[in-house]
Amino acid sequence: MKGPVSRPDRRPGADGRSRRRPDRKENGPVPSARRESTGFRSESRGEGEPMVMGRNPVRELLRAGRSVSRLWVQEGAAEGSLREILGIAQEHRIPVSIVPRARLDIMAGPVSHQGVMAAVSVKATLAMDDLESLIRRASTPPIVFLLDGVKDPQNLGAIIRVANATGALAVIIPERGAVGLTPVVAKASAGAIEYVPVVRVANLSQAVQTLKTWGVFVYAAQPAAATRYTEIDWRGPVGLVIGGEGEGVRPLVRKRCDGTVFLPMAGAVASLNAATAAAVLGFEVVRQRTGSASPEA
Repeated sequence: MKGPVSRPDRRPGADGRSRRRPDRKENGPVPSARRESTGFRSESRGEGEPMVMGRNPVRELLRAGRSVSRLWVQEGAAEGSLREILGIAQEHRIPVSIVPRARLDIMAGPVSHQGVMAAVSVKATLAMDDLESLIRRASTPPIVFLLDGVKDPQNLGAIIRVANATGALAVIIPERGAVGLTPVVAKASAGAIEYVPVVRVANLSQAVQTLKTWGVFVYAAQPAAATRYTEIDWRGPVGLVIGGEGEGVRPLVRKRCDGTVFLPMAGAVASLNAATAAAVLGFEVVRQRTGSASPEA
């Protein structure tokens, strides 16, 4: 029988947090708005996220502590109230994209953006410190799903649903290069988004390292792996890394993991949908923990 691969003692690592600071040159004011801002527009950027735009609406949104997944700020416009908005975003580690005015015009459509737009999450996300507290208080060995670049909101919603069904403690997603918690994700989760904590991190490979310092063994799904997923002992604290559509788990993230596992494929298609792979791995953990079954020899 194979058990979890052993690993040397580790020093505490980074906590996956980001302290982003806007570093664009403040070289000019925002051009005056051509239309009166209505503030809120429930329209998609392609991911179904509700958008808030305009300086006062965005500033009040941030002051009220609403969960914001990303800000877009017009380049060369970091002055006045926009300076305050950027300061709040930095304090709360909200990703900020500095973009040309033309892009904001396209995103905003007929609504005046006044140089700033915000994407509002349908649910607040947690930080790694919050996850550590959940792990320390867990009464059973935790299961944590880590998603590396899952961009399809249907996939993310389905994985959150799998996480709920398998009793997972949390799902970790990156701030960039992946879908956030949009209405489409919420719908695809069939309500599971209300019960599964979602942690958003700036650096997924650092999050893997941090989990390992907390005693969690982390494995990535990888088609070229040498170990079948049923050969691992999943009965301890585990993290399951699922790669995004097409690209899979990135090399640096794989390198930080304790090991990689493959799911045997008998057909002509070489890989599974991300949500399906998450379900197969998650329910293997459940199978081993709820019965007398042990890993395959």
